[in-house]
Amino acid sequence: MAGHAETTSFKKTLTIAIVVGVISGFGAWLFFQGLKIGVRFFMGTLLDYQMPLEGESMQQIALWAPPPHIWLIIPIICFGGLLSGILVYRFAPEAAGHGTDAAIKAFHGDGRVRWRIPLLKAVTSILTISTGGSAGREGPTAQISAGFGSIAADMLGMSARDRRIAIATGIGAGIGTIFKAPLGGAILAGEILYLRDFESDAILPAFLASIIGYSIFGTFEGFDPIFGTAGITWSVSQIPLYVLLGICCAAVGLLYVWTFYRTNSIFDNFFKKRGIPPHFKPLTGAFLVGLVIVGLAYLFPQGYILGLASMGTGYGFVQLAIYSMLPLSVLLFLPFFKILTTSLTIGSGGSGGVFAPGLVIGGATGGAIGTILYLLLPGLVPITSVPAFVVVGMIALFGSVSHAPIAVMIMVVEMTGDFSMLVPSMGAVAIATVLAGNKTIYKEQVMNKASSHAHRGEYLVEILEEIRAGDVMTPFERLRCLTPQDKCRMVIRLIDETTHTGFPVVEEDRLVGIVTIGDIRNLKAQGGEVAEIRNCMTADLITVTPNDDLEKALNLMISHEIHHIPVVSEEKPDKIVGFLTTTDIMQAYSHKMAAIQNGTT
Repeated sequence: MAGHAETTSFKKTLTIAIVVGVISGFGAWLFFQGLKIGVRFFMGTLLDYQMPLEGESMQQIALWAPPPHIWLIIPIICFGGLLSGILVYRFAPEAAGHGTDAAIKAFHGDGRVRWRIPLLKAVTSILTISTGGSAGREGPTAQISAGFGSIAADMLGMSARDRRIAIATGIGAGIGTIFKAPLGGAILAGEILYLRDFESDAILPAFLASIIGYSIFGTFEGFDPIFGTAGITWSVSQIPLYVLLGICCAAVGLLYVWTFYRTNSIFDNFFKKRGIPPHFKPLTGAFLVGLVIVGLAYLFPQGYILGLASMGTGYGFVQLAIYSMLPLSVLLFLPFFKILTTSLTIGSGGSGGVFAPGLVIGGATGGAIGTILYLLLPGLVPITSVPAFVVVGMIALFGSVSHAPIAVMIMVVEMTGDFSMLVPSMGAVAIATVLAGNKTIYKEQVMNKASSHAHRGEYLVEILEEIRAGDVMTPFERLRCLTPQDKCRMVIRLIDETTHTGFPVVEEDRLVGIVTIGDIRNLKAQGGEVAEIRNCMTADLITVTPNDDLEKALNLMISHEIHHIPVVSEEKPDKIVGFLTTTDIMQAYSHKMAAIQNGTT
């Protein structure tokens, strides 16, 4: 039987991995192609903007050119916001906002994603990003892969648990595929779901799915890292400076989270109070983003670069920062304006991810800190070390606010192709994550498995197994006991006085029975209120001992359809030492859960 169970488990893991991997690979590639077509049309043809692109060499990216008429971004971005809003709120409101959070919600909820969501998410995200909205491509890819994974699990008749694993696997494989970071993506599948826990069951299928998705996507798009690097250097003596960077990234990251959800709340309240259809929320956000971009372009000399860097994914400007080709004035202000435009774009209901903007915000923060340190301490921080601060900044900031420090660290290193960056990143992301506390950019994350609906049944068993009956029972000294000679009407009076519905029956210090409100009701219907308790009590007793766990007690109660159970001495089975009820078990479970969630046990 054990061998059959292992074979079945292996088949399920392999099925989930293959299905989700193929979906992630082709889904990410099709979405990426649609995004490239959209960007080429809206940014290239209509705006006449030669964008800087991630992965270009220094010579190639130096040829980027701003659009001649920046004001054209306003009608373009408004078109994307309007059409995206109409599609989302007309057909699937859950496709609004950032897709990764929606996939996390599905995992902790019923584990189901409507079939229309992946397709709609792809179309609306392409519209949002390619018209200039500040959003990332990883969130939509995660929701697309997770959504189709859930649908495929349903079609294959898999259990609710397997469907949830397919969703978690899809999140990791989708993000890992679009970023060409399969290892980090696989780990993300287990890390992204909780604030303080890890979904280990998703790791193995996520590893296989990420490999499959990465292989398919790379076959079409190549296997080079997302970002190009040119001679990044760092030294052990700089480690304290990276820790300092981690502190700064935590502060900026917390500002990102606060601004994002504050903006979301403002939009929701404004439109609800005035009865304005939600279809127009993304349009309003897009219009405000357009005003910010145009305003920056005309306000001061470097504002043109700052405005352009604040729209779209922003990856081309991260690439410029890695090549040390962005001025300090842009690096200093870019984190704040990227936070603003992202909050306006996605917080208003626009469709896209928060991962890419988070990396841009962190990269710019790191670039600013690195450049300042170079100017102040050129001997300790040479110009070739500034790109290292950009990379570490990306890891520290988004690793902390996503509560996925390990996955983000590995993913960014894979995206740059420089695994030596793991060492300086570790201290920075660790301190940033500690300082971020429980603040998260993914509000659907839960504290741990005990807080997740996906594991509620498992944790009921595990928690009750840890608690002994003797720890929560009402001790004998506090019990109201009856004798077989007492009248049944005495039970009615005790029920009214104590609100308890069951009492042990004792004779000469021996437990001889139990009488409950159900027994009395049956006798009362026959006019037997003056009868003795011996005529209505239950003498065939179900008991537990003080050392039995609550799981055993609850199973006995359920199987025998009772709500009270006497606790007897192990040495003398007819000697009562306490009394246990379903209410006692529920209270014990609630207290234990609260202690786990508060981290006090």
